[in-house]
Amino acid sequence: MRPNGRSVRIQLLVAEQAARRGGRIGVVDVCTAAVASLPVSGAGVSAMSRTAASHPLCSTDEISEQLEELQLTLGEGPCVDAYAQQSAVLTPDLRTAELRDRWPVFADAALAAGARAVFAFPLQIGAISPGVLDLYADVPATLDVEELADALAFADTATLVLLDMRVDATGAPPDDDALPEDSGEPGGYRAEIDQATGMLTVQLGVGVEEAFVRLRAYAFAHGRRLADVAADVVARRLRMTHDTEPADDDG
Repeated sequence: MRPNGRSVRIQLLVAEQAARRGGRIGVVDVCTAAVASLPVSGAGVSAMSRTAASHPLCSTDEISEQLEELQLTLGEGPCVDAYAQQSAVLTPDLRTAELRDRWPVFADAALAAGARAVFAFPLQIGAISPGVLDLYADVPATLDVEELADALAFADTATLVLLDMRVDATGAPPDDDALPEDSGEPGGYRAEIDQATGMLTVQLGVGVEEAFVRLRAYAFAHGRRLADVAADVVARRLRMTHDTEPADDDG
């Protein structure tokens, strides 16, 4: 990923946000700078993986936080599709029949939350893909050519931040794909979801993927955050049964 004039400009905007916040550059600064620069109302980043539980990393406001939670809990939406397809998913108006057919649960839930347009950009360098940048608008919206190029540059910058890369003239790849401890990654969030998923594999006698699906389904059905449900499972306040309905664990 060789830096150019646009990427340098975007990285400077992100650095300015970090300076105002008084901390090391993180994905939250990418989100904040994107909202300030583009015709959108909010932004969020979710860490995603094909082998572990996906989870939100940051969001700029309550609506973007709900959008990240909804997509990861439901397993559908622009963020999920962008990660699976490794290409941008642009939805100028969630009210269209096509999108409501494509994401029957997410579209209505996102509209109810206050979003009308969502733009999702996968974070990717080569074969490494640590997550997705989501932008939303509270009115129908489109991104023109320049705005789309800037949004892609913000996604590139978020990728660099997550992988803790140093941008130089060589465009050298990262040494590894490990996330730095202070990159904005809420490690406890992911660890608890992973632990809860592991516990459900034992309780239900199913594989990891099925256990995670059951965890997400329970969270959505009960209108709860995925992390809160995972915490209850880990603390043994909640025990899943084969009948899908949970049972409180007295012990």
